[in-house]
Amino acid sequence: MNELSRSLLTSAHWGTYEVKVSNGRVTSLSAFSEDEDSSPIGPGIVDVMDGPSRIMAPMVRKSWLENGPGSNTSKRGSDKFVQVTWDEVGDLVANEISRVKHNFGNEAIFAGSYGWASAGRFHHAQSQLKRFLNCVGGYTSSVNTYSFAAAEVVVPHILGSFREHLDRSTSWDSIEKNCELFVAFGGIPLKNGQISQGGTGNHIQRSSLFRARKAGVKFVNVSPLKSDIDDRIDADWIDLRPSTDTALLLSLAHTLIVEELLDTSFLNNYTEGFDKFSKYLLGKDDKIPKSAAWAAKICDLTENKIINLARLMATKKTMISVSWSLTRQDHGEQPFWAAITLAAMLGQIGRPGTGIGFGYSAMNHIGLNRKEMHYPAFPQGVNKIKSFIPVARITDLLEKPGAEFNYNGQKYTYPDTKIVWWAGGNPFHHHQDLNRLINAWKKPDTIISNEWCWNALAQYSDIVLPCTTSLERSDLSLTPKDPYLVVMDKAVEPVGESKDDHDIFKLIAGKLGVEEEFTENKSPEDWQKWMYDISRQSAAKEGVELPSWNNFVRDGWFKIPDLENQTIMMEDFVKDPKKFALSTPSGKIEIFSETISKFRYQDCPGHPFWIEPLEWLGNPRNSSQLHMISNQPKNKLHSQLDHGSVSQADKLNGHEQLLMNPGDAKERKLNEGQLVRISNSRGSCIAAVTISNDVMKKVIQISTGAWMKLENGICINGNPNLLTPDKGTSSLAQGPIAHTCLVEVEAL
Repeated sequence: MNELSRSLLTSAHWGTYEVKVSNGRVTSLSAFSEDEDSSPIGPGIVDVMDGPSRIMAPMVRKSWLENGPGSNTSKRGSDKFVQVTWDEVGDLVANEISRVKHNFGNEAIFAGSYGWASAGRFHHAQSQLKRFLNCVGGYTSSVNTYSFAAAEVVVPHILGSFREHLDRSTSWDSIEKNCELFVAFGGIPLKNGQISQGGTGNHIQRSSLFRARKAGVKFVNVSPLKSDIDDRIDADWIDLRPSTDTALLLSLAHTLIVEELLDTSFLNNYTEGFDKFSKYLLGKDDKIPKSAAWAAKICDLTENKIINLARLMATKKTMISVSWSLTRQDHGEQPFWAAITLAAMLGQIGRPGTGIGFGYSAMNHIGLNRKEMHYPAFPQGVNKIKSFIPVARITDLLEKPGAEFNYNGQKYTYPDTKIVWWAGGNPFHHHQDLNRLINAWKKPDTIISNEWCWNALAQYSDIVLPCTTSLERSDLSLTPKDPYLVVMDKAVEPVGESKDDHDIFKLIAGKLGVEEEFTENKSPEDWQKWMYDISRQSAAKEGVELPSWNNFVRDGWFKIPDLENQTIMMEDFVKDPKKFALSTPSGKIEIFSETISKFRYQDCPGHPFWIEPLEWLGNPRNSSQLHMISNQPKNKLHSQLDHGSVSQADKLNGHEQLLMNPGDAKERKLNEGQLVRISNSRGSCIAAVTISNDVMKKVIQISTGAWMKLENGICINGNPNLLTPDKGTSSLAQGPIAHTCLVEVEAL
């Protein structure tokens, strides 16, 4: 470390930073020289790396240690912890794995580990855990993401793939030069664009948005939140009722039909099943035309506003962007399906700067005009266990062993879970209806977590294995999603007795007789050199020469050259739909999916469809209910660093901010900064009121990410997932529906 002539560097999911160290402690993180819009999140770690919340040694819950697995599980979250040595905890974990394997089989081990622990390519906690468990026989896994599970399942039926198109989103460069109208369902939230999975070198979302506006692109923000697009963009705000995006999209499509504004040539050449969908739009069977007048009542908009938007979209070079958040509502498959269909009807898919986009500024890499590269991940091996759950069905897994569930046309069975092991991620942030999860959390015999701070996950565990932070180990930020490759320097020694995740699993693997299989006799540096060497070979095939290992370490970073041509999503398909046919049964865009139709799901038929949500303002139980939107925070990634200085500074009177329309505040006689209780039948939390016209009436907004802390059953830190419903989007995807949530708000 001292031999380097350059600044120390680190990379996180929210950016790359230069690191200053004094007397063995990290003193500051500052903006990377290449980053034009550095995220303020990173420095939030400085004051908590060795603070009071840091886990300093292996800890075991007292009842579990004294009485064995399954003891007093109702005390999780309140029981005391006992410090043990690494050797002792290694024996405890190894013995428990052996017991469960022998008595119940490996499917009784659930590897939760949602991810996001580190941007490093090697010290990726989820990969380390899964490789270890594969060495001892496998585990029950999860599929899809909390971000956009519904899209991950439904879009492949429509376009043949989701990730492929997501990673080749039409570039901002192309939008700037060619687009005239950008209609953003869910907005373009720049706060989300701070993040990019695996790290990022330069944040481009803000400058790209402003360049497009300066070039003359007109923006429309379709969202209950005016703040979902920066005020300086001067976007038109269509403040539709939450959870009604599908109805609006259907009515726009209906207007295109009845006013003969659709591109029939595109529909004939590139799509399948429009005739069946159009019958539904026109109300041929149910006698309900999905007209602007029909949608106006559902969406709480005027009929003229809908018709005028449809006409404008049909006469302009139009890009439709659908926020990932649209999938996180009841029937979240439908908005993406309807938006793709509307874009196909406009006939602008595959054209420069127009068509369809999946969540501009959802992450920094969306719209990057980058060369596609392929880098190796830390190899996980082969999981011999085939049982899995959709990621958002963790509570169902624990509550209902042996029960059947639907997923993407098949029926599966929940195994009986005895061990839950989490390394990376925090289910008490990501998941919904946390009171229900807490009760289900009592079911397994043993909960193990790799954690570095005392968040709710650690507090509700039986065995806590203290792991290092990214600043306490060496790694590589090496992601295909970003052009920058960054050396992640080890800035300081591990705090307390914490160990790298790799060393934790190596220790336990040794006790189970699989250490050599787990490590392949490679050190962490050997693995990183191997990953970089494979990356150099892969890059060479793409005509890119990466520096030697020594030069890379010397310089600290390298940038892949920019693409000369603009990225245009589905351009090849539109140029030659036979040669570049989509991976759908028809090879085309499936507006009607025969495959999905044959599943016979009442909650997800064979084409875009309006289905009334579980709960919404169109049918509240009483007039005092408000719709709660719990979106991504601006001051942290998920719940990471909620205890850090940046997140804490953004709180109001020490509490999460609750954005409320002035009319709703007046009706409830609430003042700025006043503490309120947000509640429904599922739970309650406390927040501080911020009064703003940036949120429509009857809607409130509170960010996710506050660490759950319960007092008398109320989260005093303001975690909104105490209130959100835990139900699948539909039988197709079983994704989360956090944004389908009605609440009451009252003064404390």
